[in-house]
Formats: sequence, C-alpha cells, structure tokens
Amino acid sequence: MKDRQDAWTEENDLLLAETVLRHVREGSTQLNAFEEVGDELNRTSAACGFRWNAVVRHQYEKALQLAKKQRKQRMRALGQEQGKKKLLYTPPTPSIENVTEEVYEAIPVSSPTITTSNNDLSIDVVIRYLETFRGQTGNIQAIQHENSRLRKENDDLHRKIQELEKQVTQLEANATTIQEDYETLMQIMNRARKLVLFDEEDRSATSFKMDRNGNLEKLAE
Repeated sequence: MKDRQDAWTEENDLLLAETVLRHVREGSTQLNAFEEVGDELNRTSAACGFRWNAVVRHQYEKALQLAKKQRKQRMRALGQEQGKKKLLYTPPTPSIENVTEEVYEAIPVSSPTITTSNNDLSIDVVIRYLETFRGQTGNIQAIQHENSRLRKENDDLHRKIQELEKQVTQLEANATTIQEDYETLMQIMNRARKLVLFDEEDRSATSFKMDRNGNLEKLAE
C-alpha cells in the first residue's frame, strides 16, 4: 500500500501540474493524471488529487483553462476530419471517465455532497460517480493522516520559531549588558589614569632641602 510520510516538494508539485495539463490537452482525464503521478511519486491517486485541488491548481488556473481550450480545438479538429468522410458529423459521446472528472472537480475532496450548477446530470451519472467515489473512500484515511502530519509539522515549526525568537532576545539583552559593563570599565580606567598623572605631577613639583640637623624641609614654590 502506498503511504508517503514526506512533504510535497516544488519538484513534486511541478510534476503534478505538468502531468495534469498534458492529460487535459490530450483529451485524457485528471484522474488518469493523478494515477500516473501517484505511480511516479509512490503516492495514492487520492493524495495527488487532494494536492492538486487544494494547492497546485490555484497556481496553474490560466494554464488549465488554456489546456482545456486546446483540448476542445483538438476534438473539433478530429470532428472535422471525420466530417469529411460523413455527410453529417456527430460529436463523440463523452466517456464515463470524462463525466466522472467533471463531477470530481465540482465536489470538494473532503465531502461527498454534490454541488453543481448544471441540471443535466442524470441519475446514472450520479450513480457512476458514487461508485467511483466509494472506490476512493479507502484513501480518505491516508489523506487525513497526511493532513495531521502536515498540521503537526506546522506546529513544530511554530514552536521552533518561538524558541529562536526567545534566544535572539536573550542574546540581545546579554550584548547590551556587556556593552554597558565595557563602557563602565573604560570610565573607571580613564579616571584611574588621570589620578596617576595628577599625582606624578604633584610630586614632581614639590622640592625639599636638608637642614643642619638632617631634617627635610619643604621648599616654598
């Protein structure tokens, strides 16, 4: 069973986006793209689909619309080629994978509730979707596990950031104390130096003489 514990990298997201856009341009489905990327990255197709709809798709919305436009142009070109052989061209009937993909995109990954503005969905389409969704429910636990892991990793990073901020604050306080102590020490040394110079000057300016009895007398300046 595929069960990846590591986080998605930029390379993984880029591979997912390129694969989905290629499948859309070539007339395939996003579900097929999720399975291909899942095999490549050793992840479940549901995890790939969740990553695409929750994160990556928002970054490639314009590219996705362009890919869908290119798919329509490609299908139109194929229809024109078939029309040369027939008097009346009949568009190809959408496959169940394409219908399932449209319903899959309209419904959030975390909820099986059908929310769509189209009234053309028949009961058969809904039943097919429910059958497909039932096959994917086995991967919901893997998605929930991955969400829990990412949430825990995010909380750990926040705690580390807070600890680093406390350490930086403490280092700044220590640096301020050291600077103050250094300035105080320099002031003391300067005062001591001035006192020594003043004492030397005072002693050098005083003169003495010896009297007859051998006593020293201080001479007047």
